[in-house]
Amino acid sequence: MKHDDPAASAEPAANEACAYLIRQLDIAWQLTSYHLDGLTTEECLWRPADQGLHVHQAPDGTWRADWPDHEGYDLGPPSIAWVTWHLGFWWSMVLDHCFGDGALSREGVTWPGDADGVRAWLGRLHAQWRAALEQATDVDLRSARRTRWPFQDRPFGDVVAWANVELTKNAAEIGYARFLYARRSPG
Repeated sequence: MKHDDPAASAEPAANEACAYLIRQLDIAWQLTSYHLDGLTTEECLWRPADQGLHVHQAPDGTWRADWPDHEGYDLGPPSIAWVTWHLGFWWSMVLDHCFGDGALSREGVTWPGDADGVRAWLGRLHAQWRAALEQATDVDLRSARRTRWPFQDRPFGDVVAWANVELTKNAAEIGYARFLYARRSPG
């Protein structure tokens, strides 16, 4: 039977699944960029409650992030600084473990210290991740060869999908905290 619609008989495009995931990444990055645009260091370091995950400057000048023992709500809301550190942490880890030597640990990831540094850091990580994904094939996505963090023995596509969700979640957290900061009580 002959098809009049050439798209109906076309073979699936090579790397079609990867293309979907990259487009999803692009949408998540647009949201993240929206919330990072105009972000100030004062907003980053503001604490929305008396308790919550935050960053602290060490005597050597580096900024270290709190690490929770659990993920319960009683921890309190994190600061924007902590959320941006967390975003940079997991992105650094996934890049190093999936495309590098896998030697990076949490202790090796520090917060940049100001909002301009955050934008530059996350922008570099985004560019590195996107470039790596552009080289991936659908075969790579089905394979567990690159899957070494945060999962093991799962298709690499699961890591890419997880990273897109995690990026979207972190963007929403930054945006929500910025709303709270903008409406905070004076004093």
